[in-house]
Amino acid sequence: MLALNLSKDAIKFLAKLPQKHARQVVEKIQNLRLHPFPQDSKTLKGYLYYRADSGENRIIYEVIKTSLDILIIGKRNDDAVYKKLKNKKG
Repeated sequence: MLALNLSKDAIKFLAKLPQKHARQVVEKIQNLRLHPFPQDSKTLKGYLYYRADSGENRIIYEVIKTSLDILIIGKRNDDAVYKKLKNKKG
């Protein structure tokens, strides 16, 4: 099982979610720790990051050796997730 690192942004987003949705996202993250590259994950073009969806939410993450780093969690249909990602890169 991979070690888990959540960014401050990811923790803040999880804290604001309704309990049911937060539970779904946490369950997806736990599954990613066991299987970091499930069929529904995709590589983001121009990045070494992956994305996975959990209900209405998108999880942006990277895997470095034995660590799963959750960079951003956000609404699936919201471009703000990708704007935050661009800000992290640049």
